[in-house]
Amino acid sequence: MTLTAARLRELLHYDRATGVFTWRVRASSRAAAGDRAGFSREDGYRLIGIDGRIYLEHRLAWLYVTGEWPVNDVDHRDRDPSNNKWRNLRAATHSQNHFNRAKPANNTSGYKGVVWHKKCQMWQAQIKREGRNHYLGQFRSPEAAHQAYVAASRCLHGEFGRTE
Repeated sequence: MTLTAARLRELLHYDRATGVFTWRVRASSRAAAGDRAGFSREDGYRLIGIDGRIYLEHRLAWLYVTGEWPVNDVDHRDRDPSNNKWRNLRAATHSQNHFNRAKPANNTSGYKGVVWHKKCQMWQAQIKREGRNHYLGQFRSPEAAHQAYVAASRCLHGEFGRTE
């Protein structure tokens, strides 16, 4: 059975300003009415168990406010997966959600979208959109390559683009 907005609102209260869900009813022997609902996962996302199923809290916030399940992803504008304030959430395609990611942990240039091209001995800029890599050129400095990435991100990714 799919959770409805009506059932969600019957069980929980969502505070748009804080992003916190609290129980309206006694949910279990450990969760009384008024208690904060849910728990944090290791990666920072919050989850809530309802009627034997576990849901991501940010998707429940979307259902609670709009009355409908999100069609695609729900993106955290500030990239903090535990910040479920309504103003921090926005509808996004899977690609748009990935545009908002930080540079990978194994990045060696210090800049998103910039890698060292060993054969040419130059910095190379590239950007990804809809599963395709777009080559942006080779540059003498990582800063110059990053500027190319920033310009392409504004054009290709719009408001979802993160350049740091």
